[in-house]
Amino acid sequence: MNKPAQPPKQQNSKTAITPTRAEDFPEWYQEVIKAADMAESSPVRGCMTIKPYGWALWENMTAIFDKWLKDYGIQNAYFPVLIPVSYLSKEAEHVDGFAKECAVVTHHRLEKDDKGGLVPATAAKLEEPYVVRPTSETIIGEAMSRWIQSYRDLPMKLNQWNSVFRWEMRTRIFLRTSEFLWHEGHCAFETAEESKQDTLHVMGLYKKFFEECLAFTGFEGNKTAEERFPGAINTVAFESMMQDGKALQAATTHDMGQNFAKSIGIKFSGRDGKEAFAHTTSWAYSTRAIGGMIMVHADDDGMIMPPRVAPIQVVIIPVTKDDGTAGAVLEFCDKIAKDLKKAGYAVKLDDRDMRTPDKMWESIKKGIPVRVEIGAREMEANSLTFVRRDLGRDSKKTVAVPEFMGTIQSVLDSMHDGLLSRHRAFTRQNTFDVASVSDVHDFYGAGKMGFARVPIEMLNDAALAKVRDEFKLSTRCMPFEDEGRKVLLAKSY
Repeated sequence: MNKPAQPPKQQNSKTAITPTRAEDFPEWYQEVIKAADMAESSPVRGCMTIKPYGWALWENMTAIFDKWLKDYGIQNAYFPVLIPVSYLSKEAEHVDGFAKECAVVTHHRLEKDDKGGLVPATAAKLEEPYVVRPTSETIIGEAMSRWIQSYRDLPMKLNQWNSVFRWEMRTRIFLRTSEFLWHEGHCAFETAEESKQDTLHVMGLYKKFFEECLAFTGFEGNKTAEERFPGAINTVAFESMMQDGKALQAATTHDMGQNFAKSIGIKFSGRDGKEAFAHTTSWAYSTRAIGGMIMVHADDDGMIMPPRVAPIQVVIIPVTKDDGTAGAVLEFCDKIAKDLKKAGYAVKLDDRDMRTPDKMWESIKKGIPVRVEIGAREMEANSLTFVRRDLGRDSKKTVAVPEFMGTIQSVLDSMHDGLLSRHRAFTRQNTFDVASVSDVHDFYGAGKMGFARVPIEMLNDAALAKVRDEFKLSTRCMPFEDEGRKVLLAKSY
């Protein structure tokens, strides 16, 4: 067997994050988020507050992907956050997947009790309860059933950027919170082939987005029947490996066939004049992708932001002394910052009145791709010193300002390519082909982590079921690259 998953080595003996990845990976993850000032737990149970730096990251992600969706012909819309319980009842199999996680609204007014506290008003009980949306298939499907009359109304391709609520028992910021942000696409088609191609096309967009923007990779493939989205005839997933060897489902697309359309009444007059039910799809990625990005790229000094979605791509830190040059250095830095912004880069001039080492450590913990340091010596030589976050001090270089301006894009692209290549190699090195149930047991029994790729026929082996239960393994997907002959097993988030 190959070696188990191991996080990339830390470059410095001194680290900003305690504990390190090797010492306590779950706690390390939480400390990275805190050190990068991305988000925090909310007073509302199981929810999170996304802070400005984390929100800027999400904005960059949504702006890129929203454009891709519109290029594909998707139209954005918005639907209510409250869904009548009767709507969910129409699709029993679908709602069974969420029933235990639903938050239910039963009253429309509060009143004071005998002790002066607020309680639901007895006389204000709703005739029909509402569910705070766990997903929007039913309410969007109800609208589609009214909006679609003829084959001429098809395809109907809708998307909304919103939040959903699922009452999670064990939560972790970004990875699994009761309320989280996502986009959810819901489409209706005339034929089964169109809905199938939609699920594949959007999964292709997800793969492109994760690799070309977030700099991490994974396996595309169909889910097994046990992991399929409730009510779907097929689910396609993108499964990515984290630094601790566990799997993260980064995105899914679902082909609902005609099942959902029949339950909610999405039908149309066909080209032959006969009534037919639409073929529908749904798909999503969420703020969970940010959690995946952290667990893939961050190190023991904090976050490493992929440059193409980074809220700040370049931070400029003036290194001033009390020798009368501070004003000139700041002016020199300001000009470079303005030139970079004019060229289209996200730049921050950190001119705060605080110690330079503290500014440097903050930029490291936030994962800002490129840190620029400029003092009087650089100013006099019309130069600057810069460091790549992913390579650390080994990449420190002093260059003329014109050279930096001409090469900054290649520096950022090189960083992106390096992050992606590193994760691709890590994923392949920790994906193991196994031929027997005993191989699976020996691998996980030795405390190793990673993906076990097993022949698909092994899923029917009762002995494998016991091993899976023993080590809490789930089927992640049947990779397209294996043409359905194998399935990935892994521990997962």
